[in-house]
Amino acid sequence: MSADLPIRFDNVTIAANNATLLDGISLTIAAGAPTVLIGPNGAGKTTLLRAAMGLVAPVRGTITWQGREHVPPVRRAIVFQRPTMLRRSAAANVRYALRAARIARAEHDEAIDRLLALVGLEHAAERPARRLSAGEQQRLALARALAREPDVLFLDEPTASLDPASTKAIEDVIRTVSQRGIKVLLSTHDLGEARRLAGDVMLLNRGCIVETAAAARFFDSPLTDEARKFIAGELLV
Repeated sequence: MSADLPIRFDNVTIAANNATLLDGISLTIAAGAPTVLIGPNGAGKTTLLRAAMGLVAPVRGTITWQGREHVPPVRRAIVFQRPTMLRRSAAANVRYALRAARIARAEHDEAIDRLLALVGLEHAAERPARRLSAGEQQRLALARALAREPDVLFLDEPTASLDPASTKAIEDVIRTVSQRGIKVLLSTHDLGEARRLAGDVMLLNRGCIVETAAAARFFDSPLTDEARKFIAGELLV
């Protein structure tokens, strides 16, 4: 069992620049299959991921990790939509992440090989990271995140703007790490991806949770008008 799970939001409000980004959110993120966040641009998905990671603090309410507040993100990792690649090889990018995670130096070579193989980049170990394709860079970002040996992995639009082959490669990695017991919480605009990956789905709009349910129930029998409209491709206002 993860030392950070469950993650609980209790009436959490987050604001910045006089704008409310999350408004009175209460939820529980528990171990199990991936949780997928969906919703229009500006719904609060990225803010929720950052808050669950511990990167932003609420102005009201509390966030707890296994019942504790202010827990350092030692066993949590996050990958943003446009990850920054260091000016070094793919293998050296992973080595940097291992050092940052304070993994013993004697374990680095084996860990680099294992992590690059996990994301399908073993052939690119010595290639400059910034010369990799967008899909390969996203997979390398996943390898760096997994170097922390996280219990919880947050992914912000991990396949945005990627071609179908790159999307499949990312989704395969997500399935693999989920099957290994890592809790995945990801945001996406791709309803097909949500259907393929989600154990449960959470629909956000205007900083509020509109509906949350097991994926099959959400897509087959949505309870709210907003969910029905979003699944049908209509704009939410």
